[in-house]
Amino acid sequence: MPSRPSINEIIRLFNLKPLPAEGGLFAQTYVSDEVIPPEGLPIRYGGVSKPFGTAIFYFLTSDPDSFSALHRLPTDEIYHFYLGDPVEMLLLYPDGSSRRVILGQDIMAGQSIQWIVPRGIWQGSRLLPGGEYALLGTTMAPGFTPEDYEEGERNLLLVQYPREVDLILRLTRSMSNSQG
Repeated sequence: MPSRPSINEIIRLFNLKPLPAEGGLFAQTYVSDEVIPPEGLPIRYGGVSKPFGTAIFYFLTSDPDSFSALHRLPTDEIYHFYLGDPVEMLLLYPDGSSRRVILGQDIMAGQSIQWIVPRGIWQGSRLLPGGEYALLGTTMAPGFTPEDYEEGERNLLLVQYPREVDLILRLTRSMSNSQG
């Protein structure tokens, strides 16, 4: 059985860099060289051409600032769990309901190695307490472009999803609140 790689070994191996706004570390591994023109896409894409598909590695560590801030995207996003410790994902739906999903390797305990976040759903994630790191991947088709990212506003989400206050506070970034 191979030994578990260290955080620094994984960062070096995959050349991971900070992911602006969202948090965590990432490396883009695929961008289609073909694009879909704006007239071939639904209006939700704002008249912008999109690559056919994209993929990234995504890395979370036990650093308190290493989490995926609540955000939503106009395209379904497929998560793949590769290695490390379990990750808790919060999903917030337009009808006010929510769901917590655990991404991890213990499939017999109900953890998921793949999860699809539907477009337009608020999503955020973090390592479960006690974890050291997790390496995941995501794929999107049409592919991700920076204008897709919509960051969740803490105060609005707290009002819309009062049952998820604890995770919303942990999965949003705010200069006025030290609990982030």
